[in-house]
Amino acid sequence: MVTRVVEVSRSPFAIVVPVPIESVLVTAGFWRRWLGETLRSALFHQHRMLEESDRINRFRWVSGRAREPPSHSLAPFDDSDVYKWLEACGYFLARSSDAEVRGIAESIIDEIVSAQEPDGYLFTAHHRQPSKRWRNLTFDHELYCAGHLIQAAIALHRSVGEDRLFSASLKLADLITRTFGPEGMAGVCGHPEIEMALIELYRETGVERYLREAAFFVDARGKGRLKPDPEDRLNSTLYQLLGGPEYFVDHAPVREFSEITGHAVRALYLNCGVTDLYLETGEEALMAAMERVWRNFVERKMYVTGAAGSRYISESFGTDYELPNERAYAETCAGVANFMWNWRMLLATGEARFADIMELALYNAILPGISLDGSRYFYMNPLESSGGYSREPWFRCACCPPNVARLLASLPGYLYGVSDRGVWIHLYCSSSASLVLDDAEVKITQETDYPWNGSVKVLVEPEQPSTFSLFLRIPGWSVGSRVKIDGRMLAPRGPYYLEVRRRWHSPSVVKITLPVKPRLVASHPYVRDNLSKATIRRGPLIYCLESIDNPVDPREIVLARRATMVARWKRDLLGGVVALELGAYALDTGVLGPRLYIDLEKYPHARRRIRALAIPYYAWANRGPSKMVIWVPVADFFTSGGNRRRTRS
Repeated sequence: MVTRVVEVSRSPFAIVVPVPIESVLVTAGFWRRWLGETLRSALFHQHRMLEESDRINRFRWVSGRAREPPSHSLAPFDDSDVYKWLEACGYFLARSSDAEVRGIAESIIDEIVSAQEPDGYLFTAHHRQPSKRWRNLTFDHELYCAGHLIQAAIALHRSVGEDRLFSASLKLADLITRTFGPEGMAGVCGHPEIEMALIELYRETGVERYLREAAFFVDARGKGRLKPDPEDRLNSTLYQLLGGPEYFVDHAPVREFSEITGHAVRALYLNCGVTDLYLETGEEALMAAMERVWRNFVERKMYVTGAAGSRYISESFGTDYELPNERAYAETCAGVANFMWNWRMLLATGEARFADIMELALYNAILPGISLDGSRYFYMNPLESSGGYSREPWFRCACCPPNVARLLASLPGYLYGVSDRGVWIHLYCSSSASLVLDDAEVKITQETDYPWNGSVKVLVEPEQPSTFSLFLRIPGWSVGSRVKIDGRMLAPRGPYYLEVRRRWHSPSVVKITLPVKPRLVASHPYVRDNLSKATIRRGPLIYCLESIDNPVDPREIVLARRATMVARWKRDLLGGVVALELGAYALDTGVLGPRLYIDLEKYPHARRRIRALAIPYYAWANRGPSKMVIWVPVADFFTSGGNRRRTRS
């Protein structure tokens, strides 16, 4: 197999430009296993689940290749699970000549293409039923599935030159542009996705009608079009129960948005499409709306892990500061969507605060959604568990597993960027990248044990001496960062991109030190679940206490404000992690007996000293069901002065 090297098209209003996935190689360290054996295992496991759940068989059935209809009751949006899996294969094959993965992907593409109708329509739930086409856009996900098909086709077209699925996606996209628009139907999909897919298709082909169609769908929101047929009593009732227009992010025109609301994945996917539209058009009203929504989300509605969505009933955002822990919905797909949106905001602005959220979500809202071996998953990601929650091999609504797979497979493309001024390093990871600046190649190599260690060595090797800038991200969590180049020591503060501009010779070495000492983090007092509590952060990682590692129920553990926290590398724990040994106390809950309530003066004291162990949150529940907490009570939270504590790392 020959992998195509494809130049990434430049959006005219992007400050930073992505680099092709195939130009980046993850060489060692934390991410090598995740992007190697874990990802490959996940692809095979998910393919087996797609077959066993009849998702692939549904394409065979509608094309006449299957003798028996699907035996499982499937949702109309289940086609998208197959498409997301194929998109993951496209990114995986950009860096791998894995013939087995390639063969499976090609066989599934054959099933999909065979199921497409002559005019380009492809949605297995309504196959050969013209009367049902585009009739229930609020719930049916036709355009949502089309968007995922288009994105899968683009990924495979770029990585391995796959044309059959790409041609099928063009036929479907052309049908959509003929159907919807000022001169056609005025509908909009109940689940955003088609917007960013059409814009990416425009970037791939240069065909402007795809960009115009995406703009039409963005403009069509907030005009009362997303309502079920009044005769459909079941969906009309469901529409109201879920939250009506706000749930579908149809409550106001996009340019008037002031807060993030509704179904978390829908809202964040729409934001991706809106930001993509800004990147192509430069319309300031779009970016102003995204900035308002971003601040509302990050400052009032985002979990400390970077997760999004607090309500079970509608997988949605709640009110400001409504962030329950054990009942956190925090869908894995919403973590992926948060990462995707902040990536687009980063490209549009070049501001490190967006890369900070990407990193936070990656380690603490996306990675928890997949087990260490790639075969079990979380749909929801609670920040506390009383012991009854565990990972599953698959779900009836299985959007999350292939979404994690496609994000991990595409991760090398997020590490670096380029601009007119030079090279950007967004995420720290042992890797090498071959980039092109002013028609000359520059090789960038990172050597690091990040996130366990904050030391990063960057080797810059231009093919010929040249002048350009190296932009180094200084994370907002980092205190006391140092950058050393040519014997000169710099002390930048984040969130910030440090621009090092000079005439580079090969090789040049830059050394970055980002202290990763553990520290306690508190939340706004309006987050009632977290009152008098703190969580532990070490570098980009959020830590938790799991029952399997501790002498008492984690819910009975109390920390001191000056708690001793010692970081130790444990090679044989959870695939190798830096765990934190904590000096803590245990509540004497025995004095409560059977009582639910007790006089305050008789409340159990936290006097018994214990040694507690905290592990990275992403790794919890890999050893079976367990009790877990992220937020831990802190003794004398309001009365102790200062926030000094003894730490060793």
